[in-house]
Amino acid sequence: MIKAATLLLFFLSAGFSQSGPPPAQTPAPSAPQAKQDDVQSIDSILAATYDVISGPAGKKRDWDRFRSLFYSGARLIPVGKRPGDSDYRARVLSPDDYVERSAPFLEKEGFFERGVANKVDKFGNIAHVFSTYESRHNAADAQPFQRGINSFQLMNDGKRWWILTIMWEGETPETPIPAEYLKK
Repeated sequence: MIKAATLLLFFLSAGFSQSGPPPAQTPAPSAPQAKQDDVQSIDSILAATYDVISGPAGKKRDWDRFRSLFYSGARLIPVGKRPGDSDYRARVLSPDDYVERSAPFLEKEGFFERGVANKVDKFGNIAHVFSTYESRHNAADAQPFQRGINSFQLMNDGKRWWILTIMWEGETPETPIPAEYLKK
């Protein structure tokens, strides 16, 4: 009983009471304006995410468009293990961290990622999507060099959809994609 009371006091003091909404946080003032077509639905924000990171070698990506999809404080979190390591780890990135880390590779090597199946769970103004992806270096490549699952957490503020988190893990022999996440 004492543990439950302590947890309740913690959540109440942190501003997470069940009697009202959490404290307001707004998009970063410097965030670029999103294209309305990119953020009008769950499907459109997922499509915009895949579209903006994809392109042939030598093509600069529209990183302002990418940033416009994310709510203030949003995070991108790759999960996996390094070659030769047995422990799984997560790296927590801001959208700007992702751009800094990924832009050189994406723009040098060519990178095309697309969602091949989505499992959407929605309640009120929040949604979670397991989006199974395939990655290719060239759009015409017959086989992807990587598959995995992107876990999107989304929010609608009454005007548009926002990405709060994208966490992903690539498929490996030890972690094959379950059949339920390969169905359209």
